[in-house]
Amino acid sequence: MEIDLIFRIAGIGIIVSVLNLVLKRAERDEQAMLTTLAGLIVVLMMIVNEISDLFETVKSVFGIW
Repeated sequence: MEIDLIFRIAGIGIIVSVLNLVLKRAERDEQAMLTTLAGLIVVLMMIVNEISDLFETVKSVFGIW
């Protein structure tokens, strides 16, 4: 796992939290929730790609497929 992935996830978290705070202060709770959900989905997609790479590496190391 690269350290770059951790920095990207942290950056997304910071941006989402600032947007969430600004939107809640502007009394736009629905948009704040959707922003948080979108950030979560982006991070989960990044993690799913890394887990997929992990399984491919494990399969190639043990010669499963």
